[in-house]
Amino acid sequence: MKDNLTILTTDEYLPLRDVVFNTLRQAILKGEMEPGERLMEIALANKLGVSRTPIREAIRKLELEGLVNMIPRKGAVVASISEKDMKDVLEVRVTLEELVVELAIKHITPEALKELKEAQANFERAVVSKDIVTIVDADVAFHDVIYNQTDNRRLINIISNLREQMYRYRLEYIKDARSHSILISEHNDIIHYIEIGDVERAKKAIHDHIANQERGIAKAIADSK
Repeated sequence: MKDNLTILTTDEYLPLRDVVFNTLRQAILKGEMEPGERLMEIALANKLGVSRTPIREAIRKLELEGLVNMIPRKGAVVASISEKDMKDVLEVRVTLEELVVELAIKHITPEALKELKEAQANFERAVVSKDIVTIVDADVAFHDVIYNQTDNRRLINIISNLREQMYRYRLEYIKDARSHSILISEHNDIIHYIEIGDVERAKKAIHDHIANQERGIAKAIADSK
């Protein structure tokens, strides 16, 4: 563990367990905690000045996001980025996302369409900032607007769980600055086809959007070996 791991204090109203989770999550995403590194509860509790309980709770949430693996007789370790896991997640995601845009077109309101365009403007501003986590979070927020227009709470819950597993792979893709202009163009295509109610083109746009991510992430994983 690198020595610059310090507890985040960006929101004093967050429960301690959430502050600890955000701290560890950021440390993993930014490379301060490296793949294969063990998450020792006592050491982390001492370093962050908290008890072991919020550390344990944070590790469980990190495991759900795919950022941590539980290894028998070893405990929690920072997960490696696996191309197989990425492909498994994206195979499911592309099918669900096509259903999402189909349902969203049926139910979207003018107010929600305006919200989607605002989310895209926020994404473009995030790209200008060049802060990778900010860009990823803006991308997530863009898709969340579409999810919320499906009028299907169960679908939203399923894809939200999948979204958490996708976060790290999204981050790897967006680290490549060449992906930024592609994402902006793809988002605009998705908005356009949703706005004109073209289900088939919207489904193709979201399919191509995810396929490009898969290729980009696979390349990033290969380059890191």
